[in-house]
Amino acid sequence: MSAGAPSRTHLVVIPSYNPGPQVYETVCAARARWTPVWVVVDGSTDGTRAGLEKMARADPGLRVLALEANSGKGAAVLHALRLADREGFSHALTMDADGQHPAASIPEFMAASQRAPGAMVLGVPQFGAGAPALRVQGRRISNWWANLETLWCGIQDSLFGFRVYPLRALLETMQAQRWMRRFDFDPEAAVRLAWRGVPSVNLPAPVRYLRPEEGGVSHFHYGRDNALLSWMHLRLMLGFLLRLPLLVARRARTVRSSRR
Repeated sequence: MSAGAPSRTHLVVIPSYNPGPQVYETVCAARARWTPVWVVVDGSTDGTRAGLEKMARADPGLRVLALEANSGKGAAVLHALRLADREGFSHALTMDADGQHPAASIPEFMAASQRAPGAMVLGVPQFGAGAPALRVQGRRISNWWANLETLWCGIQDSLFGFRVYPLRALLETMQAQRWMRRFDFDPEAAVRLAWRGVPSVNLPAPVRYLRPEEGGVSHFHYGRDNALLSWMHLRLMLGFLLRLPLLVARRARTVRSSRR
């Protein structure tokens, strides 16, 4: 689907918090490949809200939603999901505003979602030489825990936020509990959807880390956010133990089906 042909089922959601001017390039790249695109300004104080709203006034395929106070990535996505559900959308592709995610891959991911509408389409990051070593190594730990918590059901990368979700399943999952509102959104969404029986389609996607001189802005804090992830995995392990008989039975059925 070209950007000029609006989808009635699939939309792009971009949560944005103080991303700097890079957000304009990200939004333009997304709009060049898909319609509609929604940006959720999550309490930004860097002036980008005004710039994005100006873009939206000239582009009917772009909508800007604004939260007055910073609430976190997951909360920003949830805000968009509620409105999208009311307007009849069935799927949402999420991507970051900072230029790390590949807008060029949007059509491929949307097509995969349309072929398997009951699945979540997860991006598997393909790192370049400039990727921070701590970020690359650290995600391996989170991925191992996510796979344990789902009995290796097929989540190849739990942290990469470039993915397509079945909207109603994600919305119901988020509204059923108080978590998944900040940096813990991406991995917890993948695990909890897997617990619901939502299968995974994994597709490779290039990722780039922009240096500050290139306009790169990162709000990741190693201590704070790793503590948040540790608490998240502790909660998920407790949930995993409660669901273990169901997950084992589901895993056994999957293995039997694959052998037929």
